[in-house]
Amino acid sequence: MMETAMRLTELAHGGGCGCKLGPAVLSELLADQPMGQMFPQLLVGNAESDDAAVWQIDENTCLIATTDFFMPMVDDPRDFGRIAATNAISDIYAMGGRPVMALAILGMPINKMPPDVIRDILSGGADICAEAGIPIAGGHSIDSPEPIYGLAVIGLCAPGDVRRNGGAQATDKLILTKPVGVGIYSNAIKKGTATADDIAEMVTSCTTLNRIGQDLSALPEVHALTDVTGFGILGHGMEMARGAGCALHINRNAIPLLARAAELAASGHGTGASQRNWDAVGGRVTLPDDITDAERMILTDPQTSGGLLVAVAAEAADQVLAQIRERHPKAAIIGEVTEGEGIEIR
Repeated sequence: MMETAMRLTELAHGGGCGCKLGPAVLSELLADQPMGQMFPQLLVGNAESDDAAVWQIDENTCLIATTDFFMPMVDDPRDFGRIAATNAISDIYAMGGRPVMALAILGMPINKMPPDVIRDILSGGADICAEAGIPIAGGHSIDSPEPIYGLAVIGLCAPGDVRRNGGAQATDKLILTKPVGVGIYSNAIKKGTATADDIAEMVTSCTTLNRIGQDLSALPEVHALTDVTGFGILGHGMEMARGAGCALHINRNAIPLLARAAELAASGHGTGASQRNWDAVGGRVTLPDDITDAERMILTDPQTSGGLLVAVAAEAADQVLAQIRERHPKAAIIGEVTEGEGIEIR
């Protein structure tokens, strides 16, 4: 990673998916917005709280569209661009699709940032798009008080390969493909307490594409997909449970973690976004009596470019996990789906 005199994280009040609007605020803002019911081709829209919009073009093809952008959660500009691009493309994979094209979204404080830093951000995003096999075909830029970068991404898939977050079925197993703790590490970076190894570990995780989602969508045993981002495991898990009309049971000790996530959580590196996430879902979550504040913080830790949460038929779970681990070695079965509602943590 390059050294830069400018700390990007000091130019932003928040970073990564931790600067998303909280679930409760977002729900209030969208309460009276049109949900697309008048468009039968719109298979997935705002009403589903899913990862991307899906429009059926014809009997063989669906178009998937998404956008995601945020402020820096690392100081290296190229890494910031790489993480933001990986995160945006993830929504296409989370719907079971194949990305085909991206548009850049750029807002920069022009008078505060040298052109070479901005170019490095753009180059980082372009590197990830090249890895995903897609072009950045255009975009839009503005002069803004804080640095913002992301992508609008278009993807394609067959109608039968669309995987919604609400397709889980009772008795399914839950697989998480990436370790948790990105928000905690991001806070450590901002506070200056993260080590070089911490930063390298987080960047590696955040720049690993979730392309396994495209492969999983071809498996009939995989019933639901979503990527775990700014609302944490509990927030995105609750969307999955609500969409399926089922309950999730999650084993807290099975959740894969970044190496120092538990240590940093216990030493005061939780985020305000983690608390907002808990406030939004806590009333529908059953916790064990012996859970610690740090463990609860991990469950609501906002992930940036996090892993996929996969609901898969129980009899196929081990085989699917082995397939996922070829690309994501830390993937793990973290729980199951049952009849009922809400989430129980064990």
